[in-house]
Amino acid sequence: MKMPRFALCLALGTVLVSLSACAQAASPASQATVAPQATVAPQATVAPSGQPAPVQTGLIREQILEGETGTIPYSYYLPEGYDGESPLPMVVVMPGYDRMWFGEESSGSNLDWSGFLCWTELPQESIVVSAQLTDWGETSAQQAIELTEHFLGNFAVDADRVYAAGYSAGGETLSQAVALRPDLYAAYLHAASQWDGAFAPVAESGVAVYIFMAEGDEYYGPERARAAYDGLRSTYLDAGWTQEEIDAVLQIQTPDAEWFAQRGVTGNYHGGGNVVFDETAILEWILSHSKR
Repeated sequence: MKMPRFALCLALGTVLVSLSACAQAASPASQATVAPQATVAPQATVAPSGQPAPVQTGLIREQILEGETGTIPYSYYLPEGYDGESPLPMVVVMPGYDRMWFGEESSGSNLDWSGFLCWTELPQESIVVSAQLTDWGETSAQQAIELTEHFLGNFAVDADRVYAAGYSAGGETLSQAVALRPDLYAAYLHAASQWDGAFAPVAESGVAVYIFMAEGDEYYGPERARAAYDGLRSTYLDAGWTQEEIDAVLQIQTPDAEWFAQRGVTGNYHGGGNVVFDETAILEWILSHSKR
């Protein structure tokens, strides 16, 4: 039989203590532990007054997502109008090889890049997300998908207006991600890159695709851009689409040296392919689409 609580206190003490002191010592409140603090999404923070705290907007640098495929270093941008409640479009962008993850010294190098910044400067307010991945194969594609799903689950994102944009190695990554999960993306800008994903899933879901490659691209060459276009177009034609319907969701541009010279690029046309992100009409074409 257990001894009554107050009697146990008296038996263990070397001096008489008051019943109130003993009761206080046995109180559950005096033995309480503090639970670990949960991670709260930016839009869910609460001010001490009980009112929602202002959401941190602007550029949020050098974050880490521990995904199923490993550690994903990323940064993101929330426009000033983001309030955590009204869904906004989102653009997932992936840079080329020179801005990928090579350790701490490379952290954040993808942010001083027109392929990231251009989306933050448009009249259409959008969330912009960019990861620094370690390859441009299947792992990187899965990580791009994980990052997309993370934002869809934790931020106010318009699920019908999620876009992707990849340059060079980042294009190889996102062509696979879009093909693996075409249900996630409304449109994709494939810039100065080769297409490594399948064609059929993209066409079946009606994901809009804009392919851009310099005619004089020294690394990939324009043939790979045309092969991607032809592969997608053939899939649409096999599905019974008319050319007019295809043109609404599939575009290709392979500008020549004169086009680049007008924009200050007279050599290194692969690296110069970044000028596509200065072409507001192309960016707005991407953002004009919603999931079919």
